[in-house]
Amino acid sequence: MGEGVLRAVPGPGPGRDGRTDEPLMRDLVGAALRRARLRQGRTLRDVADQAQVSLPYLSEIERGRKEPSSEVLAAVCRALGLQLVDLVGALHVDLTSTTTVSVRATAKWGQPRRGGGAVLTLLAA
Repeated sequence: MGEGVLRAVPGPGPGRDGRTDEPLMRDLVGAALRRARLRQGRTLRDVADQAQVSLPYLSEIERGRKEPSSEVLAAVCRALGLQLVDLVGALHVDLTSTTTVSVRATAKWGQPRRGGGAVLTLLAA
């Protein structure tokens, strides 16, 4: 991670509120914009030109490396023919369609392994 990009750091388990680590909003936004662009069969250059943002900047947004301002986000959504509610709806689906289950490895007879055992996280979509 020598590029100076912040990423969500997995914690030891659920926090005080019982929730596990949440994904970063910029990752979700970027993935949703990329899916919409690819579904339309459009290139980065086409959407960047129409949104009047630089191609490298749009690429960084799609990869979750940059967090766009509300103005840039609105311009990209317009270029893709999306309304903000469409994007927010896609983010809602992304957040609610992934189920996370943690399983603690155990030794024979269901007893915890010495040293606490390994934790395995399963994701299902």
